[in-house]
Amino acid sequence: MARDPDAIERDIEKARDALAVTLDELSVKAHPKRFVDAGKAGVEEKLNDPKVRYALIGVGALVTLVVVRKIFS
Repeated sequence: MARDPDAIERDIEKARDALAVTLDELSVKAHPKRFVDAGKAGVEEKLNDPKVRYALIGVGALVTLVVVRKIFS
């Protein structure tokens, strides 16, 4: 039994609308700013870890000491 052309047209329109919604959602999820924000949040989380923070402070102090010794040697 053949389908009514109006019903087919409505089905196509529904599919088109669903596809548009899906594409909008994907464009929001795949936006580069979202990746940057997630990366920044990850780095901030790591830097708030006391082990990492104190290790970086130690490395910075060591580099400063080496530079100062090079300047005055």
